[in-house]
Amino acid sequence: MSPALADVHPEDTQLEENEERTMIDPTSKEDPKFKELVKVLLDWINDVLVEERIIVKQLEEDLYDGQVLQKLLEKLAGCKLNVAEVTQSEIGQKQKLQTVLEAVHDLLRPRGWALRWSVDSIHGKNLVAILHLLVSLAMHFRAPIRLPEHVTVQVVVVRKREGLLHSSHISEELTTTTEMMMGRFERDAFDTLFDHAPDKLSVVKKFADGVYLVLLMGLLEDYFVPLHHFYLTPESFDQKVHNVSFAFELMLDGGLKKPKAHPEDVVNLDLKSTLRVLYNLFTKYKNVE
Repeated sequence: MSPALADVHPEDTQLEENEERTMIDPTSKEDPKFKELVKVLLDWINDVLVEERIIVKQLEEDLYDGQVLQKLLEKLAGCKLNVAEVTQSEIGQKQKLQTVLEAVHDLLRPRGWALRWSVDSIHGKNLVAILHLLVSLAMHFRAPIRLPEHVTVQVVVVRKREGLLHSSHISEELTTTTEMMMGRFERDAFDTLFDHAPDKLSVVKKFADGVYLVLLMGLLEDYFVPLHHFYLTPESFDQKVHNVSFAFELMLDGGLKKPKAHPEDVVNLDLKSTLRVLYNLFTKYKNVE
C-alpha cells in the first residue's frame, strides 16, 4: 500500500486485478481556481437548462447517467436525440451515454480535439473526465462564460497488481488560456476592450437606468413600448432595476437568451455586465436592415 492512498475512499480500493481507477487529489479540490471552474460550469448548465426545470447541484452525481447531458446537448445543439427519457438500469444508462457521447464526438471530431472521456469514465463519476467534456462543450458552443485559465489538478491513479494497490500522481490540465479556449473574437469582444480602454466605455453607463435598453428593444423589434410599463425618469434604485428587468423580459420575448447579468449589475454600473447585454443585442440584430 502506498502512503498516498491514505486519503482514498474505501470504495475506490475495491478493484479487480489490473483494474485502474483515478481520482482528484483532495488538495487539488480545494484549489480556488478549481472551485471556480466547477462553479462556472454548474452555473452555465443551470442557465442553459432553466426552461427544463433542471437544477444541477453536483457534477459527478447529476451527470453520470446521461440524462442531464442529453438535455444539455439537445438545448445547445438544437437537436433531439433518439434515446429513452428515463433509464434506471446501468445498461440503459450506459446506452444513453453512448448515444449522447457519440453525438458530442460528431461535433468535436472535425475540430481535431482530443476526447479525454469515455462512457465508462463518465458513468463511473470520474470528475476529471466530466470536466474535460464540459469544458470542450463550452468551447465548441462559445458559452457566454469566463472559464478560469490554467486550471491543473493532481490526479491519483490507483492500480491493482498481484493483489496489491499501487498509486501514482499525474497532472491533468483542464483549461488553458481564454484565447485558446474561446477564440480570439470572444477575447476581443469583451476582455481586451474592457482591459485596455475602460475610459472609453463610460457610454455604457447611460444604460444603467434601463430607459435606453427598453427604448432600444422597441426600436429593434419595431414596436412602441407603452410608457406606463416602465419609468421614463426613474429616481430610485428599485425603479431602475424594474426598467432593466423589463428590458430583459423584452429581450426574452424577442428570442434572445436570458442575459447572463443581473439587473442589479447593470444598475450598479458594472461595465462588463452591461457590455455582455449589449453584445447579445449586437449579435442578434447586426444583420437586420
